[in-house]
Amino acid sequence: MKSPYILSISDPRASIATVGGKGASLAHMARAGLAISGGFYVGTEAYREFVAANGLQPRILAALEQVDAAEPDTLEEASQAIRQLFARGQIPPDIADAIVQAYATLPGEDPAVAVRSSATAEDLPGASFAGQQETYLNIVGPDAVLEATKKCWASLWTARAIGYRMRQGILAEGVALAVIVQLLVPADAAGILFTANPITGQRDQAVISAGWGLGEAVVGGLVTPDSLTVDKATGRVLERQIADKQVMTVRTDGGTEERSVPESLRRAPVLSDEVAGELTRLAVEIENLYGMPMDIEWALAEGRVSIVQARPITALPEPEPPAPTEWKLPKGMYAAARVNIIELMFDPLTPLFATLGIRAANESYSGLWQKYFSGLQIMPQTILFTLNHYAYYNGSISPLNMIKMFIASPRLFKTMFKGGVERWFEYRQEYLKLVGTIQSKKVSQLSNKEILEDVYTLAKAAIDAYGILATAIIPGGWITEGALTLYYNLLVKRKTDPPASAFLLGFDSTPIRAEKSLYDLAEWVRTRAGLATYLKNTPVPQLVAQLEDNQAPPGVSEEDWRKWQNRFKAYLQRYGHAIYNLDFAYPVPADDPAPLLETCKLFISSQGVNPHARQQAASERREQATQAMLKRIKGLRLKLFSKLIASAQRYAPLREEGLADIGLGYPLLRQMLRELGHRFAEGGMIEKPDDIFWLEHDEVEQAADRLDRGEALGRLTAAIPRRKAAWRAAKRVTPPIMLPQLKFLGIDLSGIGRGRKKGLTGDTLEGVAVSPGRVEATARVLHGPEDFSQMKPGDVLVAAITTPAWTPLFAMASAIVTDVGGALSHGSIVAREYGIPAVLGTGVATKRIQDGQTITVDGNRGLVFLNGKGE
Repeated sequence: MKSPYILSISDPRASIATVGGKGASLAHMARAGLAISGGFYVGTEAYREFVAANGLQPRILAALEQVDAAEPDTLEEASQAIRQLFARGQIPPDIADAIVQAYATLPGEDPAVAVRSSATAEDLPGASFAGQQETYLNIVGPDAVLEATKKCWASLWTARAIGYRMRQGILAEGVALAVIVQLLVPADAAGILFTANPITGQRDQAVISAGWGLGEAVVGGLVTPDSLTVDKATGRVLERQIADKQVMTVRTDGGTEERSVPESLRRAPVLSDEVAGELTRLAVEIENLYGMPMDIEWALAEGRVSIVQARPITALPEPEPPAPTEWKLPKGMYAAARVNIIELMFDPLTPLFATLGIRAANESYSGLWQKYFSGLQIMPQTILFTLNHYAYYNGSISPLNMIKMFIASPRLFKTMFKGGVERWFEYRQEYLKLVGTIQSKKVSQLSNKEILEDVYTLAKAAIDAYGILATAIIPGGWITEGALTLYYNLLVKRKTDPPASAFLLGFDSTPIRAEKSLYDLAEWVRTRAGLATYLKNTPVPQLVAQLEDNQAPPGVSEEDWRKWQNRFKAYLQRYGHAIYNLDFAYPVPADDPAPLLETCKLFISSQGVNPHARQQAASERREQATQAMLKRIKGLRLKLFSKLIASAQRYAPLREEGLADIGLGYPLLRQMLRELGHRFAEGGMIEKPDDIFWLEHDEVEQAADRLDRGEALGRLTAAIPRRKAAWRAAKRVTPPIMLPQLKFLGIDLSGIGRGRKKGLTGDTLEGVAVSPGRVEATARVLHGPEDFSQMKPGDVLVAAITTPAWTPLFAMASAIVTDVGGALSHGSIVAREYGIPAVLGTGVATKRIQDGQTITVDGNRGLVFLNGKGE
C-alpha cells in the first residue's frame, strides 16, 4: 500500500482532504482501536487523476452551468450527462494496479467487500451529506472492485448531491471523492444508532434502529425497523418498539437484493437487551472520541458488533426539560390520590383540559357534594388539581369535617343509592337532549365566545355523568358484587362450583352491543367479495381517507361501496363517542375511526371471537349456574342468595353502560374546539387547529374575545413546543398513587400492600387477580388508539388502563395487563366476559414490559412474569 493512491484503514495521513469525510472518520476510530472492519482507501488523488486523464473537469462544469437547485429536472439532466462521462472514462493503469494490489492483501480469496463513497464535503458538523453518494455491497473480485470504484466516483454527481452542495454553497471546482473498500460484514442484523435522542434531544439516551440482514434496508428507509431507547449511563433498555419488519437486504451473487423477511422473524426483536447495551457502550466510546453526539451505522454478525461509519448529528433539538422528581403538595393540602375519576386521566393533562376541563370538574363535583351533604361545606373547594401535569383528587379533609361526614353518612348513602339507577337513566336523557340542542346550532355561525361557552357546558355535562355513576352505579356494583361473592364463597360454593363472577357475565351493554354491531357489519362485508377483498388488503389510513370518497375503488361495486360507507358512518354515529381518556385532546372513534377499522378488518378475515356466540355462551352459563344454585339451596340461605344475586345482576351491566356514555358529547365538543382552533390558526395565533389543546383556558377565552371584537391575535406558536416538551417529560415518569409519599431509605412505602412492591425491580410484577387463567404470549404495549394497529391475535394487551373504547381489542387479546384498575375496572369485567386472564393495577406494567417481549400472565395469583414462564 505504498502507492500514493492507496491508504490503509488506520493510516495517520487519512484526513478529509485525502480520504473524504467518511474515510477520515473511519480512520480516526480505527486509530482509537474501535471495532472497524479491515480495508483500505482509494484516496482523492486517484479521483483527480481519473478526472484529469479523461479530460472531464471542463465538461463537468459545462454541464452544471444550466442547473437550478430549485428545478429537479435540471439537476437530473446534469447528473445523467456527467455520469455518462464517468462511465465512458478509463481508470489509469497505475491507479487500477494499485487498487487491485490493495484488494489482494485482504484476507481470503476474492473476499466480499463493501465499496463506499467518501466525499471531501461530507460528514461535517454543519452538513452531514448523509445518503448523497453511493454504496455498493457484496462486491467480489478485482474487476468488480474497479467497476464499483468508478461508480462511486460518478456518484459525486448524483442529482441529490449536486443540489445539496449548491444549497450548502459548496463550489463544484473544489470537490473530490475518495473510495472506502472494506471487508463486508455478513450482517445478521444492522442499523443506525444516535447517541442522543433525535426526537426529544435528550443527551443521556441513545436511540437504536435495527433490522434484519444488511443495513441498506434500514438506512434507505425500505423497512420500518425496531426502535430501542437506551440509557447511556447504564446500557438499560428504557423503551422497545417491535416493528413488523417486512423487508431485508441480503447478499446475492455479486451484489444484494431486497427480500421478504421470514414470517418467524417479522415481529421478533432484532436485538437482545444485552446486545443493545453493548452497542450503546461502544457508541458512547465513539461519542467521547469525537466530543459530540454521533450518528453511527453498525452491523451485527455472529454476535459481534462492527461499526460501519459514524458522522456528527447535524440537526438535534435542544434537550427536553427533565422529568419531574418532586411531588410536593400545594400549600394547604396534606393528602391526595389518583383515584376515582382520575383513573380516566392516567396520562399528563394537556394545558386546555388542565385548565378548562379541571375547572368544569371542580364545579361539577362541588355541586354534587353540596347536594349530597345538604349544603354542608365538608369537601375542600378544590377537589381536583394538577401536580407535575398529572391530575390528583384532593383528600385534605379536616378532622372536624371528617366527623361531620361520619355523622351525615347514613343520610348520604340513602341519598346516593335510593333511586340511583333511575337517576342515571334520567340524567342520560338530559345529557342527550343537551347534546342535541347544541348540535342543532350551526357552529360556523356561532361567535367564538358562544362556542367556548358550549364547550364548557359539554365538558361539565360529561363530568356530571361520571359523578352520578361514581355516587350510585359504580359503588352499587362494587357493593352488590362484593356482598354476593362473600356470601357465595362462605356459605354456598362447593369445590366444583363456578366462581361468583360467573353469575354476572353475559349481559348486554353498550360496549358489547358496539362490538356485535361491528361484527355484523364485517359479516355483511364478507358477503360482498369485491368489497371484502379491498377492505382486507387496503391499509387503514387509506380507508379512513376514503370514507368520504364517493368514487368506488377498482373491483368494488358502486352500490356496495355506498352501503359500506353509510353503514360504517351510522355505526360511528351510534357508538363513536366512547372515550379513551377524559382529556378531550384525545380523539374519539367518531373523529378517528382507524382503530375500529383495524378490528373490522380482523373480523372480515375471520379472526377474533364471534361476540354473539361468546355472549350467548356466557349468558347460558350464568343462567345454568343461577338455576342450579336456586334449586340446591333452601330456606333463609335461598332467600338471601336470591336477593343478593338479583341486586348484583341488576348493577352488573350498568357500569360499562354508563362509562361508555360519558363521552356522549365529546364528538361535538371536539368538533367545536377544532372549529375554534381553525379560527385561531387563520388569525396566526397557532399553526394548526389541534394546537388549541396546548393553550390554556384563559388564553383561549381572551383570544375568543379579541376575535369577536375584530382585533388581531397575538402569537403563541413558540410556547406550544415548550408545553409539548414538558408534557413528554412528565409522561416519562409514573406519578405516585398517594401523596404525600412515605419514603424510607429512598423506597416509596405508599405502594406497599397495593401489589406494587416488586414492580420496579426483578422479573415479577404484582397486581390484582381479576380474571383467572394462565397465558404465555407476546406482550403488546399500547399507549393509546394510535398504537391499536400493532395488536395481533394472541398478543397480551398491556396498557395503562382500558376504557369501553378499548373493547374491540379484547377480541384479539390472549390476556390483559394494566397499570391501573381493580376488580370492577373495565378490563376485569370484559376479560371475564372473554374468559381470558387479567392482572390489573400493577402500577408499572407499561414501563417495565417491553413491546414484543414474551411474558406469562397468571390471572389466578395476580402475577406477571417478565422472564417467560415464571415460577
